[in-house]
Amino acid sequence: MPVAQHLRAGTRRHQVRGPELVAASTALLILLGAAGGGLPPYPAAAVAVGLTTAVVTTRLVRLALRLHAGHGFGPCRGAGFLAMGVLASGGTLTAVTLAPPAARTQVAVTGLVVAIALFLLGMLLLPGTASTVSIRLRRGFDGLSLGISLAFSAWVIPPAGRMPPVALVAGLLAAGALSIITITALRAAAHRRAALFCGAGAGTGVVGLAVLTMMLAYQAPPAAVLLPAGALVLGPVLAGFGARRADPVHRPTDRELPETHVSAYPLLTVPAVVATLAAVYRLVTVGEFDRTSIVLGLAVIPTLVVREVLAVFDIRRYARRLVSQEAHFRSLVSGANDLTLVVGDDLLVRWQSPAAARLFGLSDAEVLGRPFADLMHPDDGPDVTAVLTDVLTGRQLSTGRPPLVTARLADGHGAWRETESTVSDQRSVPEVGALVVHVRDVGERRRLERTLHHLSFTDQLTGLANRRELMRAIVTQRGVPGHTGAVLVVDLHGMAGVNDVHGREVGDTVLIEVGRRLQDVAGCDDVVARLGGDEFALVTVDGPVLAYGLGTRLLTVLTEPYQLPGAVVTLGVSIGLADLSGGDGVDDVLRRADLARRRARQLGRNRVEWYDAYLAEQLDRRMDLERELPGAVKRGELDLVYQPVLGLHDQQPVGTEAFLRWRSPALGTVLPAELLPVADDLGLLDELGRWVIQTACRQLAIWSHGGRRLWMAVNVSPGELCADDFLSAVSAALTAYQLAPDRLVVEVAEPRVAAELPPVVSQLAELRALGVRTALDDFGTGQASLAQLRRMPVDFLKVDRGLVVDRSAWRGQSRPLIDVVVSLGRRLGVEIIAEGLESVEQVDQARTAGCRFGQGNALSRPAPAERVEAYLEEFPAPSR
Repeated sequence: MPVAQHLRAGTRRHQVRGPELVAASTALLILLGAAGGGLPPYPAAAVAVGLTTAVVTTRLVRLALRLHAGHGFGPCRGAGFLAMGVLASGGTLTAVTLAPPAARTQVAVTGLVVAIALFLLGMLLLPGTASTVSIRLRRGFDGLSLGISLAFSAWVIPPAGRMPPVALVAGLLAAGALSIITITALRAAAHRRAALFCGAGAGTGVVGLAVLTMMLAYQAPPAAVLLPAGALVLGPVLAGFGARRADPVHRPTDRELPETHVSAYPLLTVPAVVATLAAVYRLVTVGEFDRTSIVLGLAVIPTLVVREVLAVFDIRRYARRLVSQEAHFRSLVSGANDLTLVVGDDLLVRWQSPAAARLFGLSDAEVLGRPFADLMHPDDGPDVTAVLTDVLTGRQLSTGRPPLVTARLADGHGAWRETESTVSDQRSVPEVGALVVHVRDVGERRRLERTLHHLSFTDQLTGLANRRELMRAIVTQRGVPGHTGAVLVVDLHGMAGVNDVHGREVGDTVLIEVGRRLQDVAGCDDVVARLGGDEFALVTVDGPVLAYGLGTRLLTVLTEPYQLPGAVVTLGVSIGLADLSGGDGVDDVLRRADLARRRARQLGRNRVEWYDAYLAEQLDRRMDLERELPGAVKRGELDLVYQPVLGLHDQQPVGTEAFLRWRSPALGTVLPAELLPVADDLGLLDELGRWVIQTACRQLAIWSHGGRRLWMAVNVSPGELCADDFLSAVSAALTAYQLAPDRLVVEVAEPRVAAELPPVVSQLAELRALGVRTALDDFGTGQASLAQLRRMPVDFLKVDRGLVVDRSAWRGQSRPLIDVVVSLGRRLGVEIIAEGLESVEQVDQARTAGCRFGQGNALSRPAPAERVEAYLEEFPAPSR
């Protein structure tokens, strides 16, 4: 409680006590004045008691009303009846003062009876003293039996007949009431201090009224009334003080439990013992009993009988409750999914729950009396013993949770069951006094965990490790001191065609076979994984040389044909390697291996490539190209440069060839050698080819306005040439710019023709039928045979510059190669264009060999359209 709140509460308590103390002090002064002879005894006593009674009753009534308003009817009853008892006790003395002398004794007895009843109700209804009717009855009969026995003893010990009947009744009533009040206060389940103050106040009031009644019965002098008056002044103050200390909200938690406090069942023998001793004394000293003593003695018996009957009912109720609780406990334990064991300090099993037979097939004979560790697997027993010993010695760390023991338990059928046990130290509980172990079968959960682990770290199709397991293996290998090793990333080429032609099931079969071949080649310490789709990986512990040899063996094995039902499949393979010691982490290692794999794919597949820094630069450049190229046409970043083709005899321009340039703001000028492979991989070749044809035809139309008869050559790939809409695109461009078809020359490179010769021949024939001229570019760098050359419908052969050499290079030979090619062209009826002429000697050699046309930097360099147009202006157009 904060200091300010504590001070305010203390101030309120002092304010509450003030009126009672003032009234009591004033009353005591009045009584002292009467004792000194200054005031008449009875009026003084009536005024003193009346003043205190009025103040305390008012306070208690206000307390009862406040409790009723805040907490209902229950808590306010005790304070209300105590207030009425205080009022009855004070009113009795006032009534005795005002009554005639002859009636004073009867008024006192009546007031005593009423006050006792109200005080008893107030005490029994105070919060925390007696919460149920049964408890209140027990309190009443406990006090009544004790009071009667005390009255019996008081009667039989003195000589009989000395006490008047009214005094006897007053004594009996007071003895019974005081006994009930005392027992009720002492056995309060809560607010013991408040109950003691209330009991002291009520008892003091009862004693004062009893003494007043006896004084009147014995006709004592008037001054004697001051003695009971003092008790009647003190009693209300104590009762009021105690009533205000009781908390109406608190409820005892054990009100239904058997009572073990003072005046419980051992107290029931007190009345009988007291009465017996008094009777024996009476027989020894007097030798006989009078009628009153006999009645009092017999009255003890029914109160004890009724109290014992109530006790029997309580015991039966408590017994039924215990039986019900035990049955509930057994049903919970037997129906639980855990086996509960009680293990003593000697680690022997003392008790096991009935669920043992159902859960583990274990009987009591197999378990009880055996060390708990003996029930576990021999490999797990020492750990189990160590945990239990730590708990017993207090060395177990306090984590807020009971220690967990993981071990295999032998069930009743001899099988080992995976279990988890929690250990709870219950030695501080007297009813247990041992360790309580809860054993749970976790076998199914462990099997599920292993299954989930398998699903989480295994590829479901091939049974290989997946990416997560591969990364974990890389982390493990990198964590080994002085580790070596490499990761190989394997990419299969051709799986899309297998799926399209043969179906997904055949494709899955191929992937499974690939996984089997990888495992056959890999070492026992290597980890083979499928990264997804047609991409695999392998982590090896071997060094660089052995890892490269492993990659070569994998390449050989994986490119062998796959024999399938009704089909034979051949795949291409690209393998990239990276050192495990390189990179900043697992992801970086995999990224490096994947970059090496992409390099192997770009260099022609069926290769093994190591990662190095230069490769990283190339691949970074490649990724930049792939990122920037899409949308370059729409952004207007493409451009064409043109190189004139001249007649070697008159040096007159007869045509031009268009070369593509990509003017990227981010990457600078990108040449076709770097641009076209990226466009091919991204599927943008058709888009670029259409743009080149349209732009070249438009430029040719501009140059033709002056009457020049130039042709325009454009390069196309076999893929572009064989596209379904290529012919229509060429025709549309010629029509749009009103160009004669023979003004356009479509070139295709010889090295790229051999793989797709039939469709290329067909498309070239279609172009010639359209009137477009065709050319075979880079002749002499490929492997086209003479028979293939005869089949190809071309108008020009563009001879590679490797065939045009200086005279010093062919001295000693019978004829230079260029002469042979020119002679062959004349026989086939095609024109020869010598390209790549870089020197005057090469120009002379081509002219001497009989080439009509030439192209190269020695004649004219590639330039933008404006510069080429200025160059063409130097040559007058022929007159029509």
